[in-house]
Amino acid sequence: MLDIEQNRRARKYSSGEIIRRILWTLAQPLFRFSPRPCFGWRRFLLRCFGAKIGRRVHVYPSATIYFPWNLEAGDESAIGEHAFIYNLGRVTVGARATISHRAHVCAGTHDHRKPDFPLLRPPITIGPEAWVCADAFVGPGVIIGEGAIVGARAVAMKDIRPWSIVIGNPARETKRREITQ
Repeated sequence: MLDIEQNRRARKYSSGEIIRRILWTLAQPLFRFSPRPCFGWRRFLLRCFGAKIGRRVHVYPSATIYFPWNLEAGDESAIGEHAFIYNLGRVTVGARATISHRAHVCAGTHDHRKPDFPLLRPPITIGPEAWVCADAFVGPGVIIGEGAIVGARAVAMKDIRPWSIVIGNPARETKRREITQ
């Protein structure tokens, strides 16, 4: 039987994390209402809150970054409009990788096998030059390989091989990605 009371009593966040969450909530208007082309300003704000942000990273103002201190974004990567980065665990976005609009990257879940439903924070890695397309979902603990594409509205709950293209729910490989010069 599920023990909701024990779950609610459990200490899920440290005092420092709670303080950082409050401060990040207060800073959100500075991020959210910044003009669209002010990528440098948003990089600065994310870095102020502990994110490891590379050069020329584009994070759009409508993107939701839950815990900046659990985000690492490589050079020239992008997090698109209305993307939701639920990074209770570390989310690493490789260089030149793209998370398109309305994609959901979810590095948090619960252990459903235990009655108190404890919080889990499995990390997510999105490899360099990978693309998480519009409305796609990347689940907890998933590794998206280098150059892989998670198609629009696909649901990736298992690791995706490098340079593969996956579609559907659950995501399944349809072909290999080939780069032409």
